Amino acid sequence: MPQTPRAVVVGAGLGGLAVAVRLLRQGWDVTVVERRSQAGGRAGQIRDGGYTWDAGPSLITMPWLLDELFEIGGSRLADELLLQRLDPFYRIHWDGEARHFDFQAGREGMTAEIAKFSVPDAARYDDFMTASGRIYERGILVAGRKPFLSALEFARLVPSMVRLNAVRTLRGFCGIYFKEEHVRQAFDFHSLFIGGDPFRVPAIYTALSYLQVAEGVWYAKGGVYSLVTALARLVERGGGTIRTGESVIAIETAGRRVSGVRTDTGERLPADIVVSNADVTLTRDALLSGEGIHEPLPWRLRRMRQTMSCYLLYLGTTRQYPKLLHHTLIVGQDYRGFISDVIRRRRVSDTICLYIHAPSRTEPSMAAPGGDSLTILLPVPNLRSGDDWTVRGPELRDRIVTYLEHDFGLEGLSSSIAVEHAFTPADFASELWATDGNAFGVEPLLWQSAYFRQPNRDRVVGGLYYVGAGTHPGGGIPGVILGAQVTAGVIAADRWTGRLSVAGRGG
Repeated sequence: MPQTPRAVVVGAGLGGLAVAVRLLRQGWDVTVVERRSQAGGRAGQIRDGGYTWDAGPSLITMPWLLDELFEIGGSRLADELLLQRLDPFYRIHWDGEARHFDFQAGREGMTAEIAKFSVPDAARYDDFMTASGRIYERGILVAGRKPFLSALEFARLVPSMVRLNAVRTLRGFCGIYFKEEHVRQAFDFHSLFIGGDPFRVPAIYTALSYLQVAEGVWYAKGGVYSLVTALARLVERGGGTIRTGESVIAIETAGRRVSGVRTDTGERLPADIVVSNADVTLTRDALLSGEGIHEPLPWRLRRMRQTMSCYLLYLGTTRQYPKLLHHTLIVGQDYRGFISDVIRRRRVSDTICLYIHAPSRTEPSMAAPGGDSLTILLPVPNLRSGDDWTVRGPELRDRIVTYLEHDFGLEGLSSSIAVEHAFTPADFASELWATDGNAFGVEPLLWQSAYFRQPNRDRVVGGLYYVGAGTHPGGGIPGVILGAQVTAGVIAADRWTGRLSVAGRGG
């Protein structure tokens, strides 16, 4: 009888589901265990009173990665998901200013937007795109598919990244081409989507703005959660099992190799490999059991730094607000001070910077008739700030609503709220098991990237692998989908070379 090796995936986030699809194709018996009542992890969904909100990510980029994944799962993306291109991608407002910036796909439209602020900067747009494109091709399309399991592998990448200016800060890279402050902000804020400070993260993250212009920004009918449900269907149709409402409380080991997992129901699931889509810090610090599993490596000299968190307010309103596009950003008057407060000083800033998602602008059925379903995101420090979110949360809720109604111009907002929910750093910690209540995993600093990030294969425990925002290549939907490919590739190579020996079972 053929031997069917067993894989347990801890967490049904996008990374966990994507790696499950690939492992099923490799012939593994796959069980995905998710502690929440629904799959999705940070890409969850809230439904209430006729309103629907994506709880986390709200846009899709690099859709060809999904084409590849669905083909591996025996289907076609077009048969499972309806994608609609957005243009403009989002509108950027600056607090107290009449001008706005529409970030869009077309070259002529983009240069016209830049020229509203600086004609010389508009003339340098093509040079910026050419330089960013080279970083995208080398840093994402090539390096993003490599596991960087050895220092030598990483060392081979460094010279090309230096030549491309990809190791300087993102703000510094954008400053080569754009001198006007509004324009710089329009092109360097994208790292905040994955919890990265543009004044500290490497310029490789300029690829985030490049890929949006080059490949588009897309909305999935039903929201990003429809991608979650489509991937869950692929897993189940491929013979995998998804168990929700159960927590993995321990990854068991024998002789520094995984042997299975234990759940909060007391059940033990034997496994030849375990792939953790849970928070990587929690996986190593809280889930691993046994002796000799701590990393003795000299390069890990300090605790991994977690990203900032977010205060999320989900509002269902009885009226619509045409001032809001599908995606709207509001930048406060002290942009740099805001980022420093939240990420470096770990304190709630006096400046207010907001990201607002209004999917009913594109898909009216996401809200009750005549209303809007608004997701409002305010970056805030993670739990290391010491804030009491039972107090701080309601304070911020009132501050945000008051600002949007009286300063930004959403008239009658407070009286139009029919349904509301909130999610705080404390909820990231309790609901998603996120270390320090982080919103985006491990901060994407240079010394926490590639080889210096938690690798896709554990350095100590055999048969333990990682997927998701905390491992290479990083956060965001493209990052975790690429990461699933990298992790599945490492598993296949380990099995082929004999590094990974599996007991299997009769099938």
